[in-house]
Amino acid sequence: MTKKHPKNTVQEPPDEAATADTTADTPTVEAGFSRPDSRPDSRPDSRPENRPETEAPAEPSPAERQRDEFKDLLLRKTAEFENFRKRTDRERATLSETAAAGIIEELLPLVDDMERALSADPGAEGADAYRKGVELIHRQLLDILRRRGVTPIEALGAVFDPHYHQAVSHEPADDRAEGEIVEEFRRGYMLGDRLLRPSMVKVAKG
Repeated sequence: MTKKHPKNTVQEPPDEAATADTTADTPTVEAGFSRPDSRPDSRPDSRPENRPETEAPAEPSPAERQRDEFKDLLLRKTAEFENFRKRTDRERATLSETAAAGIIEELLPLVDDMERALSADPGAEGADAYRKGVELIHRQLLDILRRRGVTPIEALGAVFDPHYHQAVSHEPADDRAEGEIVEEFRRGYMLGDRLLRPSMVKVAKG
């Protein structure tokens, strides 16, 4: 009896052409690398690391905030002082004009009296009438000055005081005390406690 040997199954080697085709269609992935996509991607890159980041403004430090506060305060105070200075200048100018207008208005009648005295016919008694007119104008002028707070300095016979008197000459005088005012060349005036002008005088010298 003849034994049947099992049929040996012999696998034929794969067709090299087929293997090559299959390998060509299968992407090869190497360790640590990814195959770049050969197709152009028109979509914007949405990866977080590539998105533009908007940096938040930094908070000012306490020193910077204090500096800004002081700067703003300085600007406000400077503007307030400038406005105050301008307002004060306007008020001073207005006050000066008002005072000048008031005293000029009071002096105008004296100008009228002087003009009438100069235009009058002297005649036989002209000199006496002229003198009386000048005396009247002088009294009116002194009255105006007195109402304005102006007072004359009484210098004749007083002791020389450099704060109120200006000595323009000295004269030996046996019957006068040293430093006594013996003559007044020009009268001085005070406005309240303020010296308007000193008296121009002659002083006795021992």
